[in-house]
Amino acid sequence: MKFTKPLLMALMLFFAFNVFAKNNILKVFVFSKTQAFRHKSIPKGIETLKTLGAQNKWEMKFSEDSNDFNESIYQYDVLIFLNTSGDLFNNEQKKTFQNYIAQGKGFVGLHAATDTEKSWPWYGNMVGAVFNEHPKIQKATLVTSPSYAPFMVNDYKTRETTDEWYNFKEPVKSYVTVLTYLDEASYTGGKMNKNHPITWFHHYDGGRIFYTGLGHREEQYDDAMFLKELQNGILWAGGKINDPAPSTKKPNKLLTDNLNDNWAVFIGCPHGTVQNLANVDPTSNGKTGEPLGLNNDPKEVFKMEKEGNETILHISGEIYGALTSKLEYENYHLKLQFKWGDKIWEPRLKLPKDNGILYHANGPYRTFWNVWMQSHEFQVQIHDMGDYYALGGVEATIPLTPVNDGKLLGYQKNAPKQEIMSGKKTPFNMAKRGFDNEKPEGEWNTLEVYCLGDKSIHVVNGKVVMALENLKRITPDKQEVAATKGLIQIQSEAAEAFYKNIEIKTIRSFPKSIRKQL
Repeated sequence: MKFTKPLLMALMLFFAFNVFAKNNILKVFVFSKTQAFRHKSIPKGIETLKTLGAQNKWEMKFSEDSNDFNESIYQYDVLIFLNTSGDLFNNEQKKTFQNYIAQGKGFVGLHAATDTEKSWPWYGNMVGAVFNEHPKIQKATLVTSPSYAPFMVNDYKTRETTDEWYNFKEPVKSYVTVLTYLDEASYTGGKMNKNHPITWFHHYDGGRIFYTGLGHREEQYDDAMFLKELQNGILWAGGKINDPAPSTKKPNKLLTDNLNDNWAVFIGCPHGTVQNLANVDPTSNGKTGEPLGLNNDPKEVFKMEKEGNETILHISGEIYGALTSKLEYENYHLKLQFKWGDKIWEPRLKLPKDNGILYHANGPYRTFWNVWMQSHEFQVQIHDMGDYYALGGVEATIPLTPVNDGKLLGYQKNAPKQEIMSGKKTPFNMAKRGFDNEKPEGEWNTLEVYCLGDKSIHVVNGKVVMALENLKRITPDKQEVAATKGLIQIQSEAAEAFYKNIEIKTIRSFPKSIRKQL
């Protein structure tokens, strides 16, 4: 049969669309195994999830077999723990679960998911809380947080519903973004000191985590509002819904008096010279060993301070660490002010003062030097502000020319374009900024990062010092994908530093003042 050109084109589009549609289908694994209390609502929950799956054309599997936690689990985009309970996994299955999350997959926990693997710290930290006990089933008021409306696309501020309300062993982790709180004055038996999150989401160890404490009663699975929340939680965990985006008009301010409002703290392994801290390995070089981890900053490496009416982020630099945005960002303008402090620490006593802004950060902590994520770096180093480094498996294309007697490559607009990538030897794993536009040490500098699609621009005190394109990252399965969004990290790297006026705004194009410099 001979195809006409229009028919051939139509067939090609048809097949391309079907391949895209198949690849775009969300694959969901629902797990409802119990080794402790078994909820009577599990069959109703399974029925409800099957209905949601059919409505959304999800590809779904339902299981209560822990042996399914093998390499085959990696094909699924989202794991849903439907009222699981007790200890469910052996050590090998735990490793598979951790690797699944590290690959950027999603997790959705319903109700008793916090009553699962309660002696496994990684799991409790991943979900965000551990169940302790609960009062009798009763009606209570749910109050939404400011993050709720853009995330859930519903406009209520409070609502009442009846369920079994969990009290947790400790406060819900400060690194989660809370969507709804329980009003403890609206019912009896709340024991979370009037700060009682019940639905939240967060990025953890590379994955996307959503949890709701609702779902004990069968009747809850007939509630339209709950089903909408659950559906959107699954879609977000599967990467089909983005994090709330900053305004396109007035920038969002990312520094408040409470560091936990917009940021999570991860502290690396202390160098052997760190004083007044328990269990420091005297042989540690600050890169190897066990990091202190999330939400564990006993030396206050990252601390909010007041200078007059200004809110200042003080970074001591004493231990390598990462201040990580709670939200992912895409197509944005990040603007902040920075200056150096006086203190320096091992292992960089004889090296230039160093810090850095990491953007499009993805994957687990510990990817680079045991503390930072896979990311593109706006280098903040004395006399090198705006340099570019490729960290943990990323690459970029930059117009470059030889500098430093040919030992390095530096940005120069209209120069031949070359690829810079992680893992290459110098000069091909980093690029020098076009010129030094840094202010004298101790003065405030204005630093800006523009990200649009797979392009980024580094600006120091109003001048473009680096322009990049074809930003990419290497996925855990060794695929190259465009790097267009991710978390933001601010480093602690052995030098005292200060930041203020950190703000972010969504952009649709690079401003004219920037384009004129390219």
